[in-house]
Amino acid sequence: MPKGPAGDSVVAGVDSSTQSTKVEFRRVDDGTVVGAGRAAHPPTTPPVSEQEPESWWGALTQAWEQASAEGADPLAVSVAGQQHGMVTLDDDRRVIRPAKLWNDTESAPDATWLIKNVPGGAKGLAEATGSVPVAAFTVTKLSWLHRSEPEAWARMAHVLLPHDWLTMRLTGEMTTDRGDASGTGYFDPVENRYVESVLRAVDADRDWSTVTPRVLAPTESAGEWEGRLVGPGTGDNMAAALGMALAPGDVAMSIGTSGTVYACTEVAAHDPSGAVAGFADATGRFLPLVCTLNGAKVLDAARRLLGVDHELFDELALASGSGGLTLLPYLDGERTPDRPTATGMLAGLRSDVSREQFAAAVVDGVVCGMIDALDALVAQVPVSGRVVLTGGAARSRAVRAVVAALVGAAHGLEVVHQETEEAVATGAAVQAAAVLTGEDPLEVADRWGLGVGAVVAPASGHDSVGIRERYAELRDHGA
Repeated sequence: MPKGPAGDSVVAGVDSSTQSTKVEFRRVDDGTVVGAGRAAHPPTTPPVSEQEPESWWGALTQAWEQASAEGADPLAVSVAGQQHGMVTLDDDRRVIRPAKLWNDTESAPDATWLIKNVPGGAKGLAEATGSVPVAAFTVTKLSWLHRSEPEAWARMAHVLLPHDWLTMRLTGEMTTDRGDASGTGYFDPVENRYVESVLRAVDADRDWSTVTPRVLAPTESAGEWEGRLVGPGTGDNMAAALGMALAPGDVAMSIGTSGTVYACTEVAAHDPSGAVAGFADATGRFLPLVCTLNGAKVLDAARRLLGVDHELFDELALASGSGGLTLLPYLDGERTPDRPTATGMLAGLRSDVSREQFAAAVVDGVVCGMIDALDALVAQVPVSGRVVLTGGAARSRAVRAVVAALVGAAHGLEVVHQETEEAVATGAAVQAAAVLTGEDPLEVADRWGLGVGAVVAPASGHDSVGIRERYAELRDHGA
């Protein structure tokens, strides 16, 4: 099909997350939403976090029916899914056991074992795959299965990621894309190939060439579903980058329950410390990413302690500054830096402390954690564009203002706030449109106006340098 919009054509984007499946139908020419649906997945509770893949398919069909209520019939569809999950199939492509999800931590010992047993250790893994494995990564779950469930291991003929499995249900083909594959811990995003040395560390006797799915190009079709083109799909972070129209040099700072900071780059990251995961993106570029654990849930805890709503909390936090009060927000451990058993700490507490100072210290602490993630990213890859702020916590006026102040002081970058309710589903729809029309995905995202956002003014009179210094002292010596 020639490049360009296809009249009144419609495409679909699917977001299969841990909690639910969301579906968006969008017009190809301008991105207008013409249908939407949502269906829940079974709840999971780490440390054992598993779901039956069939539940994802049921949720997809239910959400698709809801989106179809207005009569739109998409010509193409792409699926974005939660990263890292392990779906194991037998020779007949039947699911062997429930899928282990990214937040299942039973494989934490396997991450340590792999770092010790793969040639070159952490440095070798970072060079080969872009990342140092943690419990979230698929490779650690394969190692767990090998040592924990030998009967299932013997039956395993194929391993897929969640989005791969859903794409297979649509097309009958076992495929993946380089973006989601780069989160497995056994894929080289620079050479675009699986790393046999890592897989052989898990099981040297298996022929891995028949186990892993074929890797598609960014706009290559995976096949058809009921006459519709099916895109290659990708991981949720990669799709979100498309949904926000991240251009090379741009950084996304997403503050949800936890936080992520990632950039669209032309160069790959290879961080032996493990702080930066050297992912690929869904356009042929790279998407180095840093993850933190303490975001909006810290703000929620502070609001509960103060007994205030979101609006009053913002007023308190922006009133007068923290007065030297400093919060280390590692309430439930932390991933960046890697301190899984850490707890939160409050320093500089005096008898005349006010609610305003406490609220300001909480916001400062949460944002300082995100700036630490940004620092780690910038140390690995060149960043020159905007910082696109998104996520539930970004709705807070105080969070936006403090992010703008601290980002400006630390890196001199402009902060733009985007209200992106369903960035992952939107990004999947962008990919579907690119497959349908032959365009570059970023051209589609630009045409749909997805990169538009409001420039954020920094907090007035914010002592950004002093706050970072006090925070760093507490982080480095107090925990």
